[in-house]
Amino acid sequence: MKTPRPAAIAAGILLADATVHAIWLTGLTWPASDTRTLSLAVLNAEVPFIPRVLVPLIVLLITAATAVLIRARTRGGRAATLVTAAVATGASLRGLVGLVWAFGLGADPATPFYWLNLLLYTPLCFALATTAAMTLKNRISSRWPA
Repeated sequence: MKTPRPAAIAAGILLADATVHAIWLTGLTWPASDTRTLSLAVLNAEVPFIPRVLVPLIVLLITAATAVLIRARTRGGRAATLVTAAVATGASLRGLVGLVWAFGLGADPATPFYWLNLLLYTPLCFALATTAAMTLKNRISSRWPA
């Protein structure tokens, strides 16, 4: 059984995010030079990149990706549906907050965070929200492109 394209895209975004967090779990600060610079570029604030923060986030991202794929392929029951809905809702909210930051409210246009938010984070959030919502709306059928 092929995975519908919207679900595959949503799961891919979530798994890519989990992978980047797993890289940071090793102590690497790629693509930044140090933890402070990474934190400011990713979150616009200084926060620790420590296992007790990163491990639950990685598990959450992998669980969410799995739920989206299960929802797309087997309908997955209530749990997969609720997790997929949470992904769509959470990504939508983050995307909307990203638009606020894009207008310079709470984010300085002179910082890497501003530009990463504008060009990467916010568009990815809207792509994730859209593909998760499409996965919720449609069931497996011949209408889905493979």
